[in-house]
Amino acid sequence: MRLLVTGGAGFIGSNFVHHVVARTDHHVTVLDKLTYAGNLASLTGLPEHRVEFVHGDIADATLVDELFSRTDAVVHYAAESHNDNSLNDPSPFLNTNIVGTYTLLEAARRHDVRFHHISTDEVYGDLELDDPNRFTEHTPYNPSSPYSSTKAGSDLLVRAWVRSFGVRATISNCSNNYGPYQHVEKFIPRQITNVIRGIRPKLYGAGLNVRDWIHADDHSSAVLTILEKGEIGQTYLIGADGEKNNKDVVELILTLMGQDPTAYDHVTDRAGHDLRYAIDSTRLRTELGWQPTYRDFEAGLAATIEWYRQNEAWWGPSKDATEAFYAGKGQ
Repeated sequence: MRLLVTGGAGFIGSNFVHHVVARTDHHVTVLDKLTYAGNLASLTGLPEHRVEFVHGDIADATLVDELFSRTDAVVHYAAESHNDNSLNDPSPFLNTNIVGTYTLLEAARRHDVRFHHISTDEVYGDLELDDPNRFTEHTPYNPSSPYSSTKAGSDLLVRAWVRSFGVRATISNCSNNYGPYQHVEKFIPRQITNVIRGIRPKLYGAGLNVRDWIHADDHSSAVLTILEKGEIGQTYLIGADGEKNNKDVVELILTLMGQDPTAYDHVTDRAGHDLRYAIDSTRLRTELGWQPTYRDFEAGLAATIEWYRQNEAWWGPSKDATEAFYAGKGQ
């Protein structure tokens, strides 16, 4: 299969490219704009005869059309994805997540290319901390930030292009990812790299907000399963039963790194900070037979910490700029 992966130099996308190369014979073309969140070094070591890199924008209709003309299937990871950045300036989120997705869908329509769209559980809003329910494929959309609202919009575009134009597409909404190659602006790598640099970790508010964590390799295996077995027009939720509140995650990071588990600082909570995400991935598991490998969050987190210890050359160049940005906001 000739596979096009948009955003394949980003965190989750690059993990997917590594996963595909290791487990299939597919040829992969990566299309990435290489914004601050994309890093060509995340693809280092992959065989050149299997992986082609194209530097470009998913909103560039001419480039996208040319790539789709020689592609069998597309996995669309490319997105602006950081909530804090979307609150500061929503415009890149509209251009990439809405206009970019529209551009890809039009190309998929013209060339009849199989299309899988990567989305987030944040489109559903949040749950109360004491709510026993979890998100399902039937949960109403209720996004709360410019980021999540543009992802919700892109999901709806995919559904409309399936129904109106017969585009062969599926959607997956995944919980919070962790693992190698994640930008240091994100919660887990920011805390890990802070400890490595001798900086006290930072925790929004009381730290009781709950996220449903999944290792990026499990996300990759789920996406590959949906691409191969998923029913056209369907949405699948991807999760690994990894609910943890942010306070517990920070304290576990500190403990695993040999530090006092209380050696962190509380900072002002983020505007509109969602309380709890929780994924019910029953459809994916029962209909497609997928199961996560990293069932033990502590073991997966320990492996992630070790990766960041061993790869400071990868994350170091962006660390100072990230911390300067947060310092300017008192975070």
